[in-house]
Amino acid sequence: MAALQKDNIFSLLRQDGPFATGSNPPNQDLFSSETKAWVRLLKKSSMTTKYRIVRNQIFELLNVVSFTDLRELIQDEKKKKEVEKRAYALLGNMFGIDGTEREIVSTVNSYSRTADGVIRYLKNSVLANYDPYIEMTNEIDVIFSPVELLLIVFDDRYHKKARFEAKRKLILMSLAGSIDQRERETNIESNFARFLGFLNEYVWSKQLKIGELEIVYLLSSHEPENFSCTSVKVVSAKEAEKLQLKKGQKLTLIKRRRFHLNGREVPIYVSIRKKSPEAKVLKLLRKGEENPAVAVDDELGLMGVVETVMDVKTFQKHLTHSASKAGSLMTLEEVSDSLAEGSHRSSSVGSSSNTPMFKFFARLGGMRVEFIVHTHQSYLNYMYQKDVSHDEYEVKRIFDTGVAELLFPRDIYYLDMDKIKGVLIRWFRKRIEES
Repeated sequence: MAALQKDNIFSLLRQDGPFATGSNPPNQDLFSSETKAWVRLLKKSSMTTKYRIVRNQIFELLNVVSFTDLRELIQDEKKKKEVEKRAYALLGNMFGIDGTEREIVSTVNSYSRTADGVIRYLKNSVLANYDPYIEMTNEIDVIFSPVELLLIVFDDRYHKKARFEAKRKLILMSLAGSIDQRERETNIESNFARFLGFLNEYVWSKQLKIGELEIVYLLSSHEPENFSCTSVKVVSAKEAEKLQLKKGQKLTLIKRRRFHLNGREVPIYVSIRKKSPEAKVLKLLRKGEENPAVAVDDELGLMGVVETVMDVKTFQKHLTHSASKAGSLMTLEEVSDSLAEGSHRSSSVGSSSNTPMFKFFARLGGMRVEFIVHTHQSYLNYMYQKDVSHDEYEVKRIFDTGVAELLFPRDIYYLDMDKIKGVLIRWFRKRIEES
């Protein structure tokens, strides 16, 4: 439950702590019974220092010295515009954004779109069956301004759900800003283009045009108990059209490239990945880390699928040779060969130890790229096997890390996350085995 355990920015979202969003905004009457009870909770949770830091940041961003000033600011549109202009400049400097005033505003506002994208991704994927429950409040959805969102948190005109979502959006925006700054510092866009250029120039077969793919299918049979792959063979698109699948069989489309080594041509299915900002935000949440330099170590990645374990070794050798031809030594870091060892040791919450793969980070040409290589059989297990499949993994890592509860707390969204996890895993299993 990484996202729920650490005393960091994510603690501001917890509904069981001193920063919980209540039915009404925080009471600023220092001598009220409500305020006294809140102070006792703050001290009990050992978050007094956290509160002071957050309070000072809020006052500095809004250019106020007390919560009374903050209430007055909510009613003063002219003053609010002045504060907003100043806040954009402060945030631009904090995140190291270069450009005109308009460009800085546009960049900061793009963090809002990333924040909304995180919620929409979950709403359209893992939590798609619960879309009506977690839909964002319209008024929060259309707001880009950090100042406007922050003022809503303290505005009694807004419902509890809207105020929570404004706070959640601000925190996700902060993570998106840190990620954008990190990407500019590491020049990720340029590195991704260089990585694709390296693959096209030195790795893939020159007999195929760039982007040319061979469409084939994997016809596989699966064990009834856990749906692990027991046999697999490659069939052409024409052969696939004539097939009548039996119970326990799957037909999986793959689009293959080719590479050459020592006069031998090896087909390979490849999925090349550059993590989206939304995916990186979710990873920070799952890891319970605010710093993308610590939590996101796989910004560039490639997953390859070849026929046999021997082909896996051939591909690794070919990569090393290709890097040398490109003028760079390639070193392998954090190597895990569970195709040979029979199990996969992973520190990721929700990941199964029964997921065999050949995984490593390759350092070459000034880049660090994550490679995951499967055989046909291990790839099909990664797709379909019970307790191993990627769909189940997606569910488990969102729920087991506490991210689902953090972003959609029960007292606001009326969802029992423990119950929902089981329902979703059963739903994905049924879709895998019966479709």
